[in-house]
Formats: sequence, C-alpha cells, structure tokens
Amino acid sequence: MAVHSTPPPRLPQPPVALSRRAALFSIALLSVACSRRRPDSTPEGVVREWIERMQRVHGEPEAARAAFELLSQEAKANLEERARRASAATGRKMAPEQMIAPSRFSVRFHPRQLTARIAGDRAIVEAVGADPEVEHAAIPCVRESGAWRIDLTLPPLSPIERRPDAGVP
Repeated sequence: MAVHSTPPPRLPQPPVALSRRAALFSIALLSVACSRRRPDSTPEGVVREWIERMQRVHGEPEAARAAFELLSQEAKANLEERARRASAATGRKMAPEQMIAPSRFSVRFHPRQLTARIAGDRAIVEAVGADPEVEHAAIPCVRESGAWRIDLTLPPLSPIERRPDAGVP
C-alpha cells in the first residue's frame, strides 16, 4: 500500500520583530512627519498666517477675531481703546477687531519671499513680491510669551478733549 504524504499546510510566519532602536526611530519619524509647526513659531510664519487671515476678514467677525489674535499686546491695546471710543460715540458695542479695516490693510501684492531680521524679541520681516522694486514691505514683529506677533504700527490716539463747561449749559 502506497501512502501519499502531503506536505503539512504552511503556517503564517510570525512578524519580524523590530529592534528597539528601529521602533523608536519610526515613532520619531512619524511624529515629525505628522506635526506641523505653529504659524507663530517664526516671524515669517506669523506674517504669512496674518496675511491669510486678513484676506478672509471682509465682514466676517470670526475671521477678524482670528487676525486680531495674531497682533502684539500694544497693537491690541490700541485697537481696544479705539473700540471703546467708537462704542461711546455710536452708542453700540464695538469689538476691537472691528477696528481693523480690511481696506486699510489690504494686500497690495502677494509676497513671494519673506525674510526675517531678528534682534532679540523683535524682528522685521521683509516681504518681496514679483517686482522687488515696487512690491516690498517691512512688517515689524515682536515675540510675546514665546510666540511671534504682528506689531502693527497704528497712529497714536489723540487725548480725549473735554469742554471746559463739561457740556453743561
């Protein structure tokens, strides 16, 4: 009697174990690939982000608030005082971000290159467009609490004038 033997079925092979070093390297590589730098971690990044946010401001309160958040404390304080004065003059509550007029801060050109000159916690970001002779701007930035902010140059507020008779007839 002839016995035909069939080979035993092939069992799946166990997965190849990674060395500890390879596993750590893979995790580190994955975390770097998946993480994105915060836009305010560099002066160029905060300028790029502010320009993008300002282009969305037109009549959108949320977009105006997002752009306002990237401003320096000094610029925010200036706009807060302007909002307080506007509220008093109009009789309706005005938010500081409403003081950012998109037409005043419209993008005159699309920057092709942003280069920062950093000195301590201050920086000037040079923005250059397609025609460097005409399309260029210097944007001041300041580092506050570890994050870069746009140090928007606003005209100083004039003192509030009071009438000598205080409005009494």
